[in-house]
Amino acid sequence: MAKICLSLTAKTLGQNLELLDKYHQYADIAELRVDCLEPNERLMIRRFPEMTDMPVILTIRRNVDGGHFISGEGARVNLMARGLAYANADRRRNFAYVEIEKDLIVPSLEEAARAFGTRIIRSYHDLKGYDTDLAAKIRSMRQSDDEIVKVVVAANSISDVLELLRAGREYAGREKILIARGHYGICSRILAEQFGSFLSYAGVLSGPASAAERAAGSIASAANISHSPEPGQINVVDLANLYRFRSIGNATGIYGITGYPLKTAGSSYFVNTIFGLEDIDAVHVPFPADSIGACLELAQELKVKGLSITVPHKETVIPYLGSKAAEVQKIGACNILSMGPHGWMGTNTDTRGFSDSLLKFIGRPHLKRQRVTVIGAGGSARAVAFELHRLGAKALILNRLARKARDLAAPYKFAWGGLDSQGIEMMDRYRDIIIQTTPAGTEEHKVIDPVQMYRFSGREKVMDLAYMPEMTVFLKRAADAGCQVQNGYDMFVRQTQYQYTQFLGKEFPDHLVSRVQFYT
Repeated sequence: MAKICLSLTAKTLGQNLELLDKYHQYADIAELRVDCLEPNERLMIRRFPEMTDMPVILTIRRNVDGGHFISGEGARVNLMARGLAYANADRRRNFAYVEIEKDLIVPSLEEAARAFGTRIIRSYHDLKGYDTDLAAKIRSMRQSDDEIVKVVVAANSISDVLELLRAGREYAGREKILIARGHYGICSRILAEQFGSFLSYAGVLSGPASAAERAAGSIASAANISHSPEPGQINVVDLANLYRFRSIGNATGIYGITGYPLKTAGSSYFVNTIFGLEDIDAVHVPFPADSIGACLELAQELKVKGLSITVPHKETVIPYLGSKAAEVQKIGACNILSMGPHGWMGTNTDTRGFSDSLLKFIGRPHLKRQRVTVIGAGGSARAVAFELHRLGAKALILNRLARKARDLAAPYKFAWGGLDSQGIEMMDRYRDIIIQTTPAGTEEHKVIDPVQMYRFSGREKVMDLAYMPEMTVFLKRAADAGCQVQNGYDMFVRQTQYQYTQFLGKEFPDHLVSRVQFYT
């Protein structure tokens, strides 16, 4: 079973010991990043293993490998030697591991390590992601049977993660550590067992954010996940508790969410929390993917049982489906995949999740005699338009590219227009309900209000499908004008409940929803 290694990157040994004490229960191994220490602290590293009761990896990473050590190799080798010197007969008081790069050949250093049972982690870092034959690289690295091979590659696309997985499988049965560095590679850290990795590195919490805010907020920026210099590294608390890393094995059911850039993954927090409360041997993993085709290849190799699909793949995934539900055929968008005997089965829970949430919000059983504006014309808007038509509403579709609004509106004989002065003027005739379906107001679009020229009267019922942040600029402006407003959290919960049933073939445990503390 893969282990959790807590990467200690504080500036002093004392601070690192405090962190180790604080997060001790979540980790199996600690890594002392000597390159992150202040210069005078580096001279005392030999004492560190004696002050802990956990195996420690000695790492002095060069800046060319993504670390902070900028002095020459001679100085770095001397520092390694200092860390390994005066070895104790009790091996627990020595460094348990030392990381030595593939291109650093110092026989005396390796002999000193082996003499007292310090295992060598033979590492290779490709920070550009240009290596064309990773399998050959892995095979060539190991210089002794007791070494652990470590390969870190920059994942510039989801295809790079797939290549790393395949390369590692050619080295099956040997101890190794495989890491796809960066946003695309988060699955390689959570699914270390499936990648055949000996361990997964984790950082410490960087701030007071709740688990929900960390999971539903940025998963791309290490600064928002953990206090670590490693892009994509997850904090140790979430790796151990939210993803239940230590229980992930070959029999664990793997589910996930994919999209691009996929900077929000609230469903992973929500579903993993439910899995934990129900003690289900399963995990829900974010799969940021620039290519839906490569993502599905990776998912198949990892034996993923189900995937939630978000922007921009809800439409482009359809050609990859082995079968699809009737609503997917009608809408032209899919947000759920489950693996079946004929490949991926596509369904759409956006429709039911949206309409159930909207009808509860406005307190009506249907939308007859309701005139509705829909902002956006993407995959989510397709589901919204389908349900508005089914429930009897008359609607206006507005989009930045007016032709997309026209194409979405045409099958339902809805009005359409662009997000210009003419389109905004048309809203006055479709203002009973206003539904915002675009990414405006989230992440890098936080300050954007897609209809900032529109003046709310205070009588509109306004719904924004976004749920992070809790109140977008658009929704806040509507609330300030006196409108009834609702964000997308209720819809999100409903969708997740329906997805759970689709994935696991059983009803969602509604009584557990209140146990999921999403907002602080």
